[in-house]
Amino acid sequence: MKKEPVKTITLKVSENTMNKMNEYFEDKKRLKTPPYAVFQADEADTVVTLYQSGKAVFQGISADIDANLWSQMEKNLNPNKNVDMKVASNEKKKETKKNSKVYYASTIGSDEVGTGDFFGPIVVTASYVTKDDIPFLENLGVKDSKKMTDEQILKITPEIIKKIPYYTMTLSNQEYNQRRNEYNMNAMKAILHNKALLEMTKKYSNYDYIVVDQFAEKYVYYNYLKNTPNVQRGITFITKAEDQCLSVACSAIISRYIFIKEINKLSKKYGVTFPKGAGAVVDEIGSKLVKEYGENILNEIAKTNFKNTERIKELSEK
Repeated sequence: MKKEPVKTITLKVSENTMNKMNEYFEDKKRLKTPPYAVFQADEADTVVTLYQSGKAVFQGISADIDANLWSQMEKNLNPNKNVDMKVASNEKKKETKKNSKVYYASTIGSDEVGTGDFFGPIVVTASYVTKDDIPFLENLGVKDSKKMTDEQILKITPEIIKKIPYYTMTLSNQEYNQRRNEYNMNAMKAILHNKALLEMTKKYSNYDYIVVDQFAEKYVYYNYLKNTPNVQRGITFITKAEDQCLSVACSAIISRYIFIKEINKLSKKYGVTFPKGAGAVVDEIGSKLVKEYGENILNEIAKTNFKNTERIKELSEK
């Protein structure tokens, strides 16, 4: 299957649209913000960066779709304005330089999926990869899961789990909705990562590093665990760790594999195709399900604190 190209699209937006974007992406914002940016956020396969100047940059496989949605919003809010969208030249990004000390070491690494998806659970996995496993994983094509299609994930994951030890924790939407008033998203992630890592370090002690794909500063991560009796220490936190550490890459792939399976189960149960992410198509499917089953269905299948819930309720009333 031919790999879809990564697109970069720039859109100039008004203050009104900036406010709308800031509100919409509230639950999807990254911890770190580039210089002069209001925020940077993840929308499924697209990274969205909004700058203080009003420049919005969409990068990813679905960048054109997401940019078009906000272009339409800009037109609706400013009907007399000509909206200027620029598509960047298709330059190849330089690969992230690997930290050889970590990449070629024996590691236990963890990563998660589902935190930016309205439908489906949060899945956290920790994996143990030894130095001897590296050639096998490289030959299998293990890499950053965000650069892989669902078909590729479904194909190689059974081969990974035959050889690579792992431990997975799945937080259902019902559990998420019950706990979200007590813990924010990152706190839940920290608790799940901690449990998965503890399980792996109990069984495997011959490792050089414990690596987590960083989603919070080190002191913030451990602060989330201040009331947890057993805490895994000695963690190396790395941004974009899937490119740097094969145990993290395996964990991300296994987590996404399980997430895909769970989404497919939902699709089969309710007779609709459940989309990933939190875009407009999610609102359409959510509205359809609410009309058929009532609002309480969202507590079972979705993360109800996402902005999608409000939009779905509005759509279902029409």
